[in-house]
Amino acid sequence: MSSMPATPVGPFQEANAMSHPNPSKVILITGASSGIGEATARRLAGLGHRILIGARRTERLQALAEELRAAGGQVDHRALDVADAADFQAFADHAAERFGPVDVLVNNAGVMPLSPLSAGKLDEWNRMIDVNLRGVLHGIAAVLPGMEARGRGHVVNVASIGAHVVVPTGAVYCATKYAVWAIGEGLRQESRVVRATTVSPGVVETELADHISDPAARAAMTEFRRIALNADAIARAIAYAIEQPDDVDVNEIIVRPLAGTGA
Repeated sequence: MSSMPATPVGPFQEANAMSHPNPSKVILITGASSGIGEATARRLAGLGHRILIGARRTERLQALAEELRAAGGQVDHRALDVADAADFQAFADHAAERFGPVDVLVNNAGVMPLSPLSAGKLDEWNRMIDVNLRGVLHGIAAVLPGMEARGRGHVVNVASIGAHVVVPTGAVYCATKYAVWAIGEGLRQESRVVRATTVSPGVVETELADHISDPAARAAMTEFRRIALNADAIARAIAYAIEQPDDVDVNEIIVRPLAGTGA
């Protein structure tokens, strides 16, 4: 994996979890087989939360879940295709059966095959729409009714700096992330009981760029990522938002590398 190692669960984190004023929450994390999702699973499990991790690469999920359980975490895993609404509902239902009602959804799964519009890569554009946009909506549809009925809950959507800045080769990707931002803002305005947080990472060392098929876009991203953040920087931001008191809604967090300008 290309993502830099995240901070493992250890005695210090376990001690923090025991002394933390917020109770353990049931948390869904999508795209958890690498990168930001993996780092977030490690951090939240270390803080004592009950975690269900999902992705399509089940062998990585299983290895991560076993590692975190061996360190004392309450973690389960299940294969998940976020582009399939029924599969996402089954994922949420599995968490409820395993740990109890879902308190937090971390919509993290995403793809980023950058290319210029002139390349006409329709399959890649549609895949970004399916995963980055429909996947977020499928997750919200799966958990929002239960959260509203219980009078509490939290949806954390991982967008991107691309939700705020459009760059060449990133038009479609940025469009999906603008949409993720809009969905989170809409949820914030519509619900009086469900917290909504959008986390927009700058450049992060993850596997997203490994699937760029356009040579020029891939070369540009390689240069862009020379100042990349560790994925745990984003995991810490997500944990911060989750652990605020129930009457505090951290609506948006942008996390950039200090050395970056537009990154």
